[in-house]
Amino acid sequence: MAGTDYDFIIIGGGSAGSVLAARLSEDADVSVLLLEAGGANTSVLVRMPLGAGQLIKAKSDYNWGFWSEPEPHMNNRRLWHPRGRGLGGSSAINGMIYIRGHARDYDQWRQMGLQGWSYADVLPYFKRAENFQDGGNAYHGGDGPLSVSWGERSDHPLYVAAIKAGAEAGYKTTPDFNGQDQEGFGRYQLTIRDGERWSAARAYLKPVAGKRRNLTIITGARTHRILIEEGRATGVEYSLGKGKAVKVARARREVLLCAGAFQSPQILQLSGIGDPEMLAAQGIQTVHERKGVGRNLQDHMDVTLNWACTQPLSLFSEVGGWRGLLMGMQYTFTGKGSGRQNGLEAGAFLKSRPDLDRPDLQLHFVLAIMQDHGKEPLTQDGFTLHICQLRPESRGTVSLSSADPYDDPAILANFLSTAEDLRSVRQGLRMARDVVAQAAFAPYRGAELAPGPDVQSDDEIDAFIRAKGETIYHPVGTCKMGSPSDPIAVVDDQLRVIGLEGLRVIDASVMPTLIGGNTNAPTIMIAEKISDLIRGRAMLPPEEVPVAA
Repeated sequence: MAGTDYDFIIIGGGSAGSVLAARLSEDADVSVLLLEAGGANTSVLVRMPLGAGQLIKAKSDYNWGFWSEPEPHMNNRRLWHPRGRGLGGSSAINGMIYIRGHARDYDQWRQMGLQGWSYADVLPYFKRAENFQDGGNAYHGGDGPLSVSWGERSDHPLYVAAIKAGAEAGYKTTPDFNGQDQEGFGRYQLTIRDGERWSAARAYLKPVAGKRRNLTIITGARTHRILIEEGRATGVEYSLGKGKAVKVARARREVLLCAGAFQSPQILQLSGIGDPEMLAAQGIQTVHERKGVGRNLQDHMDVTLNWACTQPLSLFSEVGGWRGLLMGMQYTFTGKGSGRQNGLEAGAFLKSRPDLDRPDLQLHFVLAIMQDHGKEPLTQDGFTLHICQLRPESRGTVSLSSADPYDDPAILANFLSTAEDLRSVRQGLRMARDVVAQAAFAPYRGAELAPGPDVQSDDEIDAFIRAKGETIYHPVGTCKMGSPSDPIAVVDDQLRVIGLEGLRVIDASVMPTLIGGNTNAPTIMIAEKISDLIRGRAMLPPEEVPVAA
């Protein structure tokens, strides 16, 4: 649709923005503009599940490749924060694990006074989004846009050993992390279909892009600021490259900010919405004071444990060295081979203390030796256990590094700022070692490569965690959903920016607390739910589903 005026302008074509663009443009008399700073993400690396290992580790057209500020509790290291760039956002580069979080995560939101966000309220939207391989049931949807499948290699000996070893160590097994009981060892569900990544863009945008006259998608569009006039968002300034002319698009109804937990607060701050003191430090005049913009950052800190494998069963024997080139060619020309997998089909949700009401640890089992986000090349057969601390007490910040919209935001995750966060990860490391020591791993278990058998005491383990811990890519909370009386809340329970009209934030940044698991599926759910609210459609009724204690 030609012109510069639209009913809705969506900033960011990631997981939330893709959903909103597709759902809002279902109404033929509504015009929608989607602005995405990256490209179309049509590369075979994006389409191929095993390509995630290449996409995550390096700054590229597909990855913003942010670095944090020096982390004070992590030896002042600057930490790598990959974030998806281009249509599909981080769903175009992530590990494709489909996890919703624990039911009590959402009930906690409701208990915070956020109406409509209990587990019973959000389950229908998870189901509406989902096209589950096994079909619909009480917990899963069978005909949504987002394809969800079991991994093709779940019978791999190392995955089988990981789940069996968990049972031998005394933990539960669960048939469905997204079903009645999350806790225990089991198989992951994946956003993969027929050996292809099913990103939010693949699920929601590809079927409609170029087919709906009322949907305009502009890629390579860097947002400079949101225009606020007399207390209302009226449009967006953007450009198609650094130094190029600034363009203006006008929104008749609403501007919907969907740039993610790092860039949504950055764009608000560039627009003069935030903490006046921080804005003044960058020479930006305050248009609307919300001191919570960029605060409340929560993320999952993760540490990886590595073992050698005594049999040639890991990805090294399949794709290491020159074999990786052959794998890429085979997938490109035939769609077959090792490229169809993500290398990460088994894991667990566990409690570091028996008195907890839900798991606070997540384990990801990888068919390769993985360190530093996969930046270190594979040199031998081995496997990895990621230990992820699900419920951090630590809170970080996102702020402006400058008033230039082309500069990266300043990110401080502030990992391990509390003793409980460190204790939980330490205990998780000990639990993971115990699992790998079980009989099920005996045919495959070689030497412990990291942290190594000499690292045993609490102090030694803590030193290892501080030296090697990293994000596992789940930042949330920087535009917190909350009551207008909450001094750090940015949006209300309908995701409207408090005190302004015509502006919502719709992405992972609105989560008031971090859910227990991977965050892509919840982000899609949030956008599905709010799309109904924006369109004035009847909200899907809550579902009464039994949830295990």
